Amino acid sequence: MSNEYSSKFSSYILALIATKRASGCTYETAEYYLHKFDTYCSFHAKSGTFSRDLIFGWAKVKDGEDPGTHKVRISPIRELGKYMQLLGVPDVFVLPSALHRKTERYVPHFFTSKEITGFFAACDNLKTHAGMYARHLVLPVFFRLLYCCGLRTCEARTLQTHNVDLQHGLIDIINSKGHRSRRIPISQDLLKLFRTYDKRVSKIYSNRIYFFPTTRSECYKGTSVSIVFRKIWKAANLEPGSGNKPRAYDFRHHFALSNLNMWIASGVDINSKLPYLTRYMGHSSLESTDYYLHLVPEFFQTFSEKVRITENVLPEVGYDKE
Repeated sequence: MSNEYSSKFSSYILALIATKRASGCTYETAEYYLHKFDTYCSFHAKSGTFSRDLIFGWAKVKDGEDPGTHKVRISPIRELGKYMQLLGVPDVFVLPSALHRKTERYVPHFFTSKEITGFFAACDNLKTHAGMYARHLVLPVFFRLLYCCGLRTCEARTLQTHNVDLQHGLIDIINSKGHRSRRIPISQDLLKLFRTYDKRVSKIYSNRIYFFPTTRSECYKGTSVSIVFRKIWKAANLEPGSGNKPRAYDFRHHFALSNLNMWIASGVDINSKLPYLTRYMGHSSLESTDYYLHLVPEFFQTFSEKVRITENVLPEVGYDKE
């Protein structure tokens, strides 16, 4: 763990992170905000008490902060308070769960053909980076995997070399969301790309742990993926577009929506295909995949025209079940 902790609550923060990691959680985003909170406490927790004023000072909504970000920022602090209470620490204030502002249903960014072409052209023009000698090789293939297979960004980031079968074109996703694992096949074109990529990266990082490394023993962090995605998007001279800003995670949504529209356009029975899409994407149930059916009409005229008759019978499913 590279972050240093210096507040009066640092031992509890480190213990909470260790506990979460031991239970199988990556806990990276929570760790990021816990480190920020630790720095905040170093300046504001003069009494050494996990007080109401201290915690509400942290939980105050920042200018321009959207509800989703606010919820992600304060949730680990509520969890820390509950953890400290369980340990018997006196005078610990726990944020009420009702403090989270209501979040609106998130509509992902759907990439246009121009955006896809421009983004990957910029990816392919990346140069070597100080201290990250394979960056120009890793990122073009990493983002193509997200685009072609709809993996969660954390699944692609933490993919280890022994979980990629370059002979048969199979990827094993181990202990992903909900501690579920799955095996997915990849196309021959992607397999060919993987084989070439692996040979080139192996010359830089022999015996590396991760398929997409930053060093021989490390991979990209979640926040780093967001940063490099925005830099590549900017380098491609692409506009933010309307609606929500594009994110690396939107490649996953793009994958699901594109497949649904392709099946509709070709006259395939969606009900017969949804179980396969559910399994491939690692959803816990068909309901988790169903909500994409409500999004496709927003992006595809073909789908909208063909399902207009049945649109009233499609079940409403929220994004929190994905």
